[in-house]
Amino acid sequence: MGAQWKAKGKELAANAKGKLFGRLAKDIMIAARNGADPASNARLRLVVEQARKVSMPKDTLERAIKKGAGLTGDVVHYEHVIYEGFAPHRVPVMVECLTDNLNRTAPEMRVLFRKGQLGTSGSVSWDFDHVGMIEAEPAAAGADPELAAIEAGAQDFEPGDEEGTTMFLTDASDLDIVSRALPAQGFTVLSAKLGYKAKNPVDPASLSAADLEEVEAFLAAIDANDDVQNVFAGLGA
Repeated sequence: MGAQWKAKGKELAANAKGKLFGRLAKDIMIAARNGADPASNARLRLVVEQARKVSMPKDTLERAIKKGAGLTGDVVHYEHVIYEGFAPHRVPVMVECLTDNLNRTAPEMRVLFRKGQLGTSGSVSWDFDHVGMIEAEPAAAGADPELAAIEAGAQDFEPGDEEGTTMFLTDASDLDIVSRALPAQGFTVLSAKLGYKAKNPVDPASLSAADLEEVEAFLAAIDANDDVQNVFAGLGA
């Protein structure tokens, strides 16, 4: 969880497919601004591959590409905004939003952060590294994540969010290159994105069960907001 926080339990609304598809559609529309052809748009290709892996309906995917590329006549104005601050018990948090209405999102974030502390720009980001995050699973038995990381050019690796998966960490500029190289090293890429990894995550063992539950509830409430794309919390595994 020092990388990206995810709600526990697939039944939770934050992990529901409808929510996931909505977030991916936004990512696709933003990426498609630089061209509707995934073959010549690395950012779009990564998001499209991720959408296909979670079985996003083809018409939903294609509609998002066309809308983002301006091929439907609809004008899409999503603004990328980062909110930073602290969850309860001084756990640092980076919240990544895509919004079409800052006048709605900003006050909603202020309300959500009342149980923690909303910071100013730079107040928390200094304690995070901006990195590429590639979640992958072995395509065959015996695939070695350490060797794959070295050969593909990743900077580091750690256990992924799902059992049996590996999170490969890269320089932000190397995300696409490493994503393309991993299949040759025996790994199937499940998702690839830029994100924030805490330099000094809070050890969950330093919190009581009640305190940890309070942090999780805070993060879940933020993650459930419709404008939130990703929540990165400085909380150790």
